Amino acid sequence: MNGESCCSPPHPESVAAVPTVADAPVFQRINSGSTDGMVLIPGGTFLMGNERDYGFASDGEGPIHPVTLTPFWMDTTTVTNRQFNDFVNATGYKTESETFGWSFVFHGLLTPKQQATAVRARALGTEWWCRVEGAHWRHPEGPGTNIKKRWHHPAVHISWHDARVYAAWSGKRLATEAEWEFAARGGIPSDPPCRFPWGDDLEPEGKHCMNVWQGKFPVQNTQADGHYGTAPAQSYRANGYGLYQMTGNVWEWGWDFFATDFYAHSPAVDPTGPVTPSDRRIMRGGSFLCHHSYCNRYRVDARSSNTPDSASSNIGFRCVRDV
Repeated sequence: MNGESCCSPPHPESVAAVPTVADAPVFQRINSGSTDGMVLIPGGTFLMGNERDYGFASDGEGPIHPVTLTPFWMDTTTVTNRQFNDFVNATGYKTESETFGWSFVFHGLLTPKQQATAVRARALGTEWWCRVEGAHWRHPEGPGTNIKKRWHHPAVHISWHDARVYAAWSGKRLATEAEWEFAARGGIPSDPPCRFPWGDDLEPEGKHCMNVWQGKFPVQNTQADGHYGTAPAQSYRANGYGLYQMTGNVWEWGWDFFATDFYAHSPAVDPTGPVTPSDRRIMRGGSFLCHHSYCNRYRVDARSSNTPDSASSNIGFRCVRDV
């Protein structure tokens, strides 16, 4: 299994057409938002990508190439339910999952009653993804569920379009893929680059450093790392730049269009993704569902993507701001 649809399923009736160059959103530098809750990422040159044998060729993780970035600010955590709630209260914004009337929920998060009453379909080939009527950021597992005890967890069921609107409202933007990887590495110099924000060992000295699947996916999660679904956004130890959970927990939307061959001709300075639009946007970092048996994308060099209107119980985001 290449894990393409296991990470997060695409919207089966996606309304996202491939935009033309003229219609595609234009990348803009934004520095009007507050830097509270952010850290300054110093910028510099690093080696981006992966050429080892543990990635997927179809993801285009190589070749390794040097990239130079100017400094930028980044949120220390993914946007939380409390932060997203403040945004909705201030703007009245309605997410795409709310508009569609449903979203994808991992089956293990649903009670037998929920599976019997709310599930309308399952994703073909990855039946652990359930189409749940009424599931969205405020009701993560559908009707009858809420975020009252999850204010500090990442907001989920967030599409790329939703994330972009929030970022603009807050005077920020989504990170480019290069910015995200540079920040995730936490300033650790290595050649070849390390897989995780802390080094190459998944569990250094037997210690869990991120929220990923423990046990046999998708039927048994031992919760050895302390979590079944999402964890609070400020869990585990921060990386060298002071950023929490850059790997595991929830996938994070980035700005760039996705292209498998982009690394072969990426600009060396401040790349902002492919010039030619596609129907998919980049996602980084992996989620609480990642497991080495089928999808080892809980790495700083791993890439994934989805249509910009897609959402599920393991997709969130964080923002950046220019200096």
